[in-house]
Amino acid sequence: MSAVSSPAAYLDATDPLAPFRQEFHIPAGPDGRPCVYFCGNSLGLQPKAARAAVEQEFEAWERLGVEGHFHGTSPWMHYHETLTEASARLVGALPVEVVVMNSLTVNLHLLLVSFYRPTGSRYKILMEGGAFPSDQYAIESQARLHDLDPAEVIVELVPRPGEHTLRTEDITAKIQELGDSLATILIGGVNYYTGQAFDMATITRAGHTVGAYVGFDLAHAAGNLEMHLHDWDVDFACWCSYKYLNSGPGGTSGVFVHEQFANRPDLVRLAGWWGHDPSDRFQMKKGFRPMAGAAGWQLSNAQIFPMAIHRASLDIVDRAGGMAALRRKSERLTEQLETLIRELALPSAQLEIITPADPAQRGCQLSVLVHQRGRELFDFLASQGIIADWREPNVIRLAPVPLYNSFEDVHRVGKALARFFK
Repeated sequence: MSAVSSPAAYLDATDPLAPFRQEFHIPAGPDGRPCVYFCGNSLGLQPKAARAAVEQEFEAWERLGVEGHFHGTSPWMHYHETLTEASARLVGALPVEVVVMNSLTVNLHLLLVSFYRPTGSRYKILMEGGAFPSDQYAIESQARLHDLDPAEVIVELVPRPGEHTLRTEDITAKIQELGDSLATILIGGVNYYTGQAFDMATITRAGHTVGAYVGFDLAHAAGNLEMHLHDWDVDFACWCSYKYLNSGPGGTSGVFVHEQFANRPDLVRLAGWWGHDPSDRFQMKKGFRPMAGAAGWQLSNAQIFPMAIHRASLDIVDRAGGMAALRRKSERLTEQLETLIRELALPSAQLEIITPADPAQRGCQLSVLVHQRGRELFDFLASQGIIADWREPNVIRLAPVPLYNSFEDVHRVGKALARFFK
């Protein structure tokens, strides 16, 4: 069988997104070949356009100094606005509903200041058990800011006995049970550990039925799932840009605040100069008047260098056809990987996939629970040029990313697993 007639080679040859792989720097494995990089759910690869994007702003700084805020190819005064349209497309929002600023957990705190407003009877926060630690810490500290005991405030959703992921009906049942004691729901769009994608539309409707605000941490969903935050009526959300959005370690963050709050200066928030109405921002007066929409949550000047990388990355997403196109390939890659793992026919007492089998309930990540020799397997994969992610105590996360991973990558992982377990 010729190379092009192999199943993986054929899929790659007929994949309309295959050319985008060439737009990324792919690290070399131990044998000098490009590695199989299945760790985009932790840190995405570097777009080749990133360096030139930052160099352009270095050149502007060198040539213009402070005048770079008002002159040059992309004046810094309005730089964040160049990210608005693409960010809105990314998450299914209106332009007024999104802004890029700060970093993820900073933005989460800023949003919770506005959307967690406990009263004597409505004070509880609902989140998924096993959420990423930053979310847990943020919510704990927000409870303490209101002189509340986190143990009494936070309600954690846990799977049924013997199951690894949450059922939507159990989430909505808990929301109904909490009723008018529930102030805020904050759930990850995709759980970082299991890879489960939550039904955000259903959760939002259920939360609003009992009068709660509903928000999502989209760190593992942005650039991974096709979303419609505006149509789902989500109240608030935030996400990072360094995972599936390939915008560099510690990259800038996105924020969504629904249009219904666009002109609500009465909302309590932590205010900053950059979120003030630009019509008189430079008059330096007391008295904060927020910009309309999500931009009114800004604090400080735009982070130009990380935003330049993010802008280059968002351009790749748009040129690839947006999230609908990426999602189509993502589902095929993940399905191929799941098939190859299941063909190993290993007993569940040895290895099991804990990510839902339903494509609608997962992104491009498969979390594999390895009951025996887990760390040994992870190290073996690394020796074969396969970069995955290890999570204690015994989970290996594998994330085939549609922009730069190939079907041949998936089959290399399948072959490596077969060699290990032979």
